[in-house]
Amino acid sequence: MNYYLSQEIHEQPQVLSHLLDREAPAAAQIAAAIRARDVRYAVIAARGTSDNAARYAQYLFGAAVGLQVALATPSLFSVYHTPPQLRDALVLGISQSGQSPDIVAVVEEGRRQGALTVAVTNEPDSPLAHAADHVLLLGVGEERAVAATKTYTAQLAALALLAVQLANDGERLAALRSVPGAVEKTLALEESIAQAAQRYTYATACVVLGRGYNYATAFEIALKVKELTYMVAEPYSSADFHHGPIAVVERGFPAIVVAPQGVVYPDMRALARALAEREAELVAISDQDELLGMARTPLRLPVALPEWLSPFTCILPGQLLALHVTLAKGYDPDHPRGLKKVTETR
Repeated sequence: MNYYLSQEIHEQPQVLSHLLDREAPAAAQIAAAIRARDVRYAVIAARGTSDNAARYAQYLFGAAVGLQVALATPSLFSVYHTPPQLRDALVLGISQSGQSPDIVAVVEEGRRQGALTVAVTNEPDSPLAHAADHVLLLGVGEERAVAATKTYTAQLAALALLAVQLANDGERLAALRSVPGAVEKTLALEESIAQAAQRYTYATACVVLGRGYNYATAFEIALKVKELTYMVAEPYSSADFHHGPIAVVERGFPAIVVAPQGVVYPDMRALARALAEREAELVAISDQDELLGMARTPLRLPVALPEWLSPFTCILPGQLLALHVTLAKGYDPDHPRGLKKVTETR
C-alpha cells in the first residue's frame, strides 16, 4: 500500500525503539530537575492528538509518581490574557510541530512565572522547543500524512519514559522497552482488520469506549475515525457513558470497546454486556476471550502488556480500522478534506 498513512503506521516499532534509546538521558535529566524543584503538580498544554497523549499522562503520572496532572486551558493565556498561577508546577507543552501559538504561550508564561517547563515535540528548532527549559524530542522524521499516527505513539513513549525515570523504576523501564516488539506483533492484524472494515463502509456514526489508561485511546481512535472516515465518532469513558449517552444505542449501532486486561476490565466487560443486550454492533479491542466472544468484530491483541502500557497496542487496531474504513468508503487517507498537517490556533 503506497499511502503515507499506511507507511507511517508501520514505522511505529522502529520509531519507538529509537526514541527509547535516544531520549533516555534527556528524560533522566528532566526527572532530576523535577526532583530538585519539588514540583507539586503538572499542567499540560496540547491540542488534538497531542491532547490525547496528555490524557494518558494524567493516569500515568498520577499512578507512577503520585503527580496530579491538569490539562491547561490555552485560551486563558492566548485569548483572555488571564493566566492562572503556575507556582510549583511542571508545565509541559506537547506538539508535533511546536508551532501552535496558544501552546507556546502556556509554556512561555510558565517559564516567566518561574515554573519548570518541558517541550515534547518533533521539531528541535520550533518556537515551543525554544520556549522550554528542557526538550524531549520525538524524532519520528517527517510525518507526511495529515492524520497523526507515529507521532501519537512517540508522544506516549516520551511521556512514559519521563514517568519511569521520575519513579526511578527499573522494572517499569524494562517493560517499556518491550513495547516496540509488541507493537510490531500487533500490526500483523492488518489483513483481518482490512477484511472487517468492509462491514462498516456505510456506517455514519459510532461511539468509542475506554477507561483508565485507555480513556486516551478512546479519544484518539475517535479522532482518527472522524478525521479519515468522516463518521461522527464520540469517545466516552465507560462510567460517563452510563450517565445518559447509552440511550443512543440501538440495534446495529457500532460501539468500539477498548478493554485489555487490567483493573478496569470488569467494568468494561459489564458495559459490553449491556451493549450486547441492546444488540449493538460491538467491535472489541482486547486480549480477553470473554469480551472478544461478545463482539461482532473481535480484534484480538496478540500481546498482553501491563495495563499502563496497553495504550501502545490498543491504538493500533483503531488506526488500522480507520485507515481501511476510509479506503472502503473511497476516500484518500492522506488528504482528509478541509485539514492540513500543521494547525496553528491562538
